[in-house]
Amino acid sequence: MKVTITQIFLLLLLSLVHSFAEQRSNEGEEVERSQFPSGFLFGAATSSYQIEGAVLEDGKSPNNWDVFCHIPGSIKNGDTGDIADDHYHRFLEDIEIIHSLGVNAYRFSISWSRVLPRGRLGEVNPKGVLFYSKIIDNLLLKGIEPYVTIYHHNHPQELEERFGAWLSPLMQEEFVHFAETCFENFGDRVKYWTTINEPNLFTELAYLSGRYPPAHCSAPFGNCSSGNSDTEPLFVLHNMLLSHAKAANIYRHKYQLKQGGFIGIIANTFMYEPLRDIELDREAAKRALAFYTAWVLDPLVFGDYPPEMRQYHGNELPRFTSEETKSLTQSLDFIGINHYSTLYAKDCIHSTCSSDGDRAIQGFVYLTGERHGVPIGERTGIWRFFIVPRGMEKIIEYVKERYNNMPMFVTENGYSPPEQQDEQEEDLVQDAKQIEFHKAYLAALVRAIRNGADVRGYFIWSLMDSFEWVYGYNTRFGLYHVDRQTLRRTPKLSARWYAKFLTNSGHNHVADATPGSSKIKDAILTRLKTQKAEM
Repeated sequence: MKVTITQIFLLLLLSLVHSFAEQRSNEGEEVERSQFPSGFLFGAATSSYQIEGAVLEDGKSPNNWDVFCHIPGSIKNGDTGDIADDHYHRFLEDIEIIHSLGVNAYRFSISWSRVLPRGRLGEVNPKGVLFYSKIIDNLLLKGIEPYVTIYHHNHPQELEERFGAWLSPLMQEEFVHFAETCFENFGDRVKYWTTINEPNLFTELAYLSGRYPPAHCSAPFGNCSSGNSDTEPLFVLHNMLLSHAKAANIYRHKYQLKQGGFIGIIANTFMYEPLRDIELDREAAKRALAFYTAWVLDPLVFGDYPPEMRQYHGNELPRFTSEETKSLTQSLDFIGINHYSTLYAKDCIHSTCSSDGDRAIQGFVYLTGERHGVPIGERTGIWRFFIVPRGMEKIIEYVKERYNNMPMFVTENGYSPPEQQDEQEEDLVQDAKQIEFHKAYLAALVRAIRNGADVRGYFIWSLMDSFEWVYGYNTRFGLYHVDRQTLRRTPKLSARWYAKFLTNSGHNHVADATPGSSKIKDAILTRLKTQKAEM
């Protein structure tokens, strides 16, 4: 079909009008905490490698990111997580700022190499356990629920060198050992566990595009020294799902009844819209959801990968045994959703696409954030993150409908501004755009909840500016600015807004994380006094 200049102009105009209308609509929609269900968790999120630092202190071993960051050219500006935000030494200060926000939950992750420096071959590191125990205890004393992720992109480098980490089924037993170590040491106080953060994103960036360690990929996705982008992601995610299921099974049978907690997994999610107003692209948008979000969640709810993946991958897609299927489908109490953006989807089965879209591993879908040069939403500091609030409502609706309205938590949602040259601290803390972002996405979340979605929490990414993986420190999602020279934490406008949002409501703004638990609190205080005396 021949497209005229007039038609292109009209498409551009319509796209701009739609984007402007949505922005005006969202700006006019005030959102209040009282619009959310009673008991809803509001929090902020971080992860161990991105904030802790203390790279080799107190028995911690090198992890995959410690090694990767020191390979020249791997990270923007040559940044590393060696010091990060020095949370390891400043965690008490950071818990104070968490408390000052008025949140009732805090999501953080546990460093595998800090707790089990050599995996199953070594002993538990008592100093690593003590560090996280102190964090948990101090959060609970302030009425803040610890919401713990066991694996957030990092593991002991030794596992990579010994057997290839996630490429090997051996990683399943290593992960189970790590998870059980966490249940044993922290489960008496942790009620919300997520096993693995974003297995689909990690698999994509580490084994398809090669941008995360171990930097595996093949053409046309990248130019790595090793890897196969068409097949390795399938095996890696398979091992991750089985690791989750085995860990959840142990939690179910040994710890859950006694400890009274819940366990889930976190999927990275995009929403997708058809690039062209044709049925082929509408089907492509559905296929993109299947090949990314449902790739993780279908096996955990239905016991197998999405039918679309079976159709296009054939025998390359691993299969589950009947025993594994049973374990998988009994492994979730809730679903964690990390959501930032929406993209356009174009069919590549019946249409001409670039070489990376014309592959089974991508579902024969080309993804883009632009239509005829016009972005789907306002740009941010990440190349494929655009501000599209309607995507939040749509992805929650998708998960609700596909997975029988299983309880959900939005475990990450956040905004990073486009990088500017020569920015001063006073500019970085005046983040009005981040406030607009969260208001708009929270309004969309309210609409999804009113439509029946069982959403039980929302965590802003992130508590403070931190090491943003390959983007280093110049990509800033934090509610608090962190000065890279002094590491001083300064609240941004968004931190003040969030605190006001959380306190100006009809709900008790800081729910007691351990209601009616004076004995537990007394035990925590006794343990902290003992620890202090032993230091």
